[in-house]
Amino acid sequence: MKFEAVLSHIAHINGTCAEQAQKRLDSLTKPRGSLGRLEEFARQLAAITGNPMPLMDRKVVFTFAGDHGVAEEGVSAFPREVTPQMVLNFIRGGAAINVLARHAGADVAVVDIGVDYDFSGKAPKGGVPLLMKKVISGTGNIRKGPAMTRDEAEQCISVGIELAGEYAARGFHLFGTGEMGIGNTTPASAIVAVLTGKSVEEVTGRGTGIGDEALENKIQVIRDSISRNTPDPSDPLDVLCKVGGAEIAGIAGLVLGAAQNRVPVVVDGFISTAGALIAYALEPKTRDYMFAAHMSQERGHRVSLEKIGLRPILDLDMRLGEGTGAALAMMMIEAGLKIYKEMATFAEAAVAEKKQKNSDEL
Repeated sequence: MKFEAVLSHIAHINGTCAEQAQKRLDSLTKPRGSLGRLEEFARQLAAITGNPMPLMDRKVVFTFAGDHGVAEEGVSAFPREVTPQMVLNFIRGGAAINVLARHAGADVAVVDIGVDYDFSGKAPKGGVPLLMKKVISGTGNIRKGPAMTRDEAEQCISVGIELAGEYAARGFHLFGTGEMGIGNTTPASAIVAVLTGKSVEEVTGRGTGIGDEALENKIQVIRDSISRNTPDPSDPLDVLCKVGGAEIAGIAGLVLGAAQNRVPVVVDGFISTAGALIAYALEPKTRDYMFAAHMSQERGHRVSLEKIGLRPILDLDMRLGEGTGAALAMMMIEAGLKIYKEMATFAEAAVAEKKQKNSDEL
């Protein structure tokens, strides 16, 4: 495995910083624990970064894009051509992720890791960056054979790891995951079914909004894909290369790289969580570096989060992807950090703390 060194450098989060953060949270002018998960977010940020006063000045959502051969099996309501069309929309700033990232004060970086299209000369100068990291021009049709080779899967993971290192070095303090790829809920469902042991029916949803007949076809396509490729659930890379996708692999790499660089990463919806599940299966310590952005409407998302051990921040009936949920959740995480850093303590505000009962009081 080419990235074994990365796995070996992922450490546990800093318990001492978590304890220090908790002491400060308990000293703020409020009843202890009264701000609920906002306090949890601040404590986790301190533990991840190893900094008692974490920074969040710069945030970025990575939207990984890739095509899927299985789209030819009628598993999506949209044609495959929509993948490059939406990538162009991203870099022009017109998609939902662009709007919500602007609202959250986050950058967007679009990553062509596996789109079957040549974007040369298409990116506008000064616009949203399109990072040309293509490993493959679309995966194979997983109903007929493996998605990609093991080497290609490793290359895609390496892209995510390298981007995490690059952006951490540039001073970004919070990463978000996102994706675009027509048909990609199909490989995501296959990954989740294999790695969780759940049935295909339990983890397969409507994706882009397909009807009942198309959903039954999609379920059968995933069953056939797993049967044909026989992915090994004890080998996450085998699962990824046989029934996965390039953008899913890139997200897995980003999560691994974020953990290596002690940068918190906000995982978006179902497809992003399939990538996070691969990262978790490779190195379980990555869980402590992740925030689950929201609960997707996709059927398999809850199963995926439970397998990793993550609790979603938001539940807004969303299922778009792109990193939209991650951008929204970033604002909640930042709110928790602002409370932690900017709110006065009891001592600073000269406010009396809760009375402590004497030993002779009933």
